[in-house]
Amino acid sequence: MLLLMQTAAQAADAPHFPFAFTLVYVVGFIAAVTIGSIAWYNSKRPPGWESKERPDFVPKVEKEETPGVGEPKS
Repeated sequence: MLLLMQTAAQAADAPHFPFAFTLVYVVGFIAAVTIGSIAWYNSKRPPGWESKERPDFVPKVEKEETPGVGEPKS
């Protein structure tokens, strides 16, 4: 009976909402949106967006002729 009372008391003191897990999800969402935005700005522009300027905070990524394969043979 004493063990049951201790367990009930500990459950009452436990937090009801997992803030740490929620923080991980929020930070992950922000990171995904940021990385996705950089990828979108570095990709081919959709129709109507060809003349738009790249924002200053988006890094320029140079395309390789043969990505990941090494030097092309001449």
